[in-house]
Amino acid sequence: MAAAVSAVFLRSGRRLEKAFRSSVLLTSLRSVSTFKHEGIEVSLTQDPRPKSPVEDLTFGAEYSDHMLLVNWTKIDGWDTPKIVPYGNLSLSPALSALHYSTECFEGMKAFKGVDGRVRLFRPMENMKRLGRSAVAASLPEFDKEGFLECIKDLVRVDRDWVPQPTETIKHPSLYIRPTFIGTEPFLGVREPHNSLLYCITSPVGPYFKTGTFQPVSLYADPAFIRAWPGGVGESKMGGNYGPTIRIQRIAEAKGYTQVLWLFGENHELTEVGTMNIFVHWINEDGDPEIATPPLSGTILPGVTRLSLLELAATWGSHKVVERTITMDDVRKAVKENRLKEMFGAGTACVVCPVAKIAFLDEHLTIPTMESGAEVAQRCLKELTDIQYGTWNTNGQWSLTEENRTLFCTHFLQGLELLGQQLNYYCVFIIDKCHVFTKETVFCIPHLKRFLYKRLWG
Repeated sequence: MAAAVSAVFLRSGRRLEKAFRSSVLLTSLRSVSTFKHEGIEVSLTQDPRPKSPVEDLTFGAEYSDHMLLVNWTKIDGWDTPKIVPYGNLSLSPALSALHYSTECFEGMKAFKGVDGRVRLFRPMENMKRLGRSAVAASLPEFDKEGFLECIKDLVRVDRDWVPQPTETIKHPSLYIRPTFIGTEPFLGVREPHNSLLYCITSPVGPYFKTGTFQPVSLYADPAFIRAWPGGVGESKMGGNYGPTIRIQRIAEAKGYTQVLWLFGENHELTEVGTMNIFVHWINEDGDPEIATPPLSGTILPGVTRLSLLELAATWGSHKVVERTITMDDVRKAVKENRLKEMFGAGTACVVCPVAKIAFLDEHLTIPTMESGAEVAQRCLKELTDIQYGTWNTNGQWSLTEENRTLFCTHFLQGLELLGQQLNYYCVFIIDKCHVFTKETVFCIPHLKRFLYKRLWG
């Protein structure tokens, strides 16, 4: 059977191409201005990578079987999106991303819920932010919805890499890292004429070695500044992160977990480590308040930050504001016993309570855990309930997988790539994509008849 299929492919190239081009299941797709995810090419690995137990997962040390690649050139525009086995990239040592930081990236996650389904959390917000970062890095415009569809296909292919929560590891996930780099081998300073938009994924456990929701200590030195007005602090670019590593090492050498980034003569709070910062206090008017610094161009507009602001606004128990917060504000609130909690929030760590701050010659104790971490705990619970499917938002924030389209694409492409028996593909694709719906099972014989008719007339 396999030999017959291979022979038909060799003899019937034109008929096969015509069949595929006329099919609604697989379309041809090259465009100068953008790319279409419907014609994505999928090459499945023949050498699956071993998976670590959920309990052994750290952050960003292990990678799934496949990655997504989309090339762009100024002359030809966007190429066909491709999902290929994970591997090294072949790049010129003169590419502009290495010399002039013409690059940006995103951080998002896929979650396996209590119902076994995989969900993405507000992924379009990440696509919008990636688009803004690309503008700051002088990289080309891309179809955000189309790229998100490609990422969804990548997650479907590597669905088995999305870790399931356990009794000891409550919030594991598949970390998704879309990345955009200028690839033109040219040493002049200009916008790159070649670029690569790609995505890799990594099964992760807690971001901090101490575990999830463990309080951290902060080192705040006004001598160090993360970003400044008129710069690119609001973009997710490597240039905003690399220079902070040295300061992080200084903080660790002094016995602190993270850096609290300050700005200006008034020592305004901006970010904590790679997270947005929140405070829960009784404001000077006597009202319970949840506050975070405003987006002034120096702060990354986090998706978790946005989500917590919107969630807390529905509670009705606190004022929820974006306002300037200075170290004098924090010191005064601590002295007057008005500061209840402080916590960081971000995709990687979700919600992280703060226990103390070293600022100049002072050591401030933040009573987050002593006060019960009421707000931080509620933020973490409601956010993760949505992400893991315990709280149904009717698709407003949580994007649940749909497998049937990818099933059809893989069925056709898998047949062409591997040349095995059709019945084997029915089992293989169902197992690969975990498609057990009645509609999909019902369509298998129809797909078989479709292929027989197209290939053999």
